[in-house]
Amino acid sequence: MTASSSSLGSRVPAQKPPTDLVAVAERLKTRVKRLRFGEPVAYVYNPLEYAWPVARAYLERYGRGPKEVLLLGMNPGPFGMGQTGVPFGEVAAVRDYLRLEGDVTPPRRFHEKRPVLGFACARSEISGQRLWGAFARRYPVAEDFFARAFVLNYCPLLFLGESGANLTPDKLAKGERAALEAVCDDALAEAIAILEPRRVVGVGVYAAKRAAIVTGRDDVITMPHPSPASPAANKGWEEAARDALTRAGIADLL
Repeated sequence: MTASSSSLGSRVPAQKPPTDLVAVAERLKTRVKRLRFGEPVAYVYNPLEYAWPVARAYLERYGRGPKEVLLLGMNPGPFGMGQTGVPFGEVAAVRDYLRLEGDVTPPRRFHEKRPVLGFACARSEISGQRLWGAFARRYPVAEDFFARAFVLNYCPLLFLGESGANLTPDKLAKGERAALEAVCDDALAEAIAILEPRRVVGVGVYAAKRAAIVTGRDDVITMPHPSPASPAANKGWEEAARDALTRAGIADLL
């Protein structure tokens, strides 16, 4: 079964570099829409399209560079960015901590077990709850966190299998993954040129690997992913994340 979301991820002709993250995201959402994915992918959600008002507000309010630290996640979860358009965007965190709002219009094609309800979604994205909750405890005012740091996802697409199970980009067919990574690498390079971060932190191994490839840096930090699918994260993610940042010399971020 082919999932809707051209099979080629060829790089676009040289264009004037974007000057802000909104322009980066607009270009990215258009390019990934041209991609096609086959098994095991059955459904593709692009929250930069259907939750664009919220995503844009996040980028405009908090994405002004330069930043000391860029934290890079992998791709949306079904109850986080998949609902709100914000990386690790658990509804309560986006509404109450980031203080963002906006219309979310469900995609025309979605899995019945994974509807897009936007801010009406009652399920919590544990990864987002852990990540934004940790930063909120350190920085009760969101602007204080974003004065130093920013959070992005490497890939803006949410992938689901026939059963509704979440599929991460590393589970895609080899050619489809390469096409997707070519597009996402470009967008990450553009975002880094705008944000000029002193340190780059991959939230999880995959994101750290892509950041190292894109930047050519050997000092990209790997921070544990807060997903409940990780047994290690369930045994004290915040402490493990703080340890990783401490080794990188930015313990006070968390």
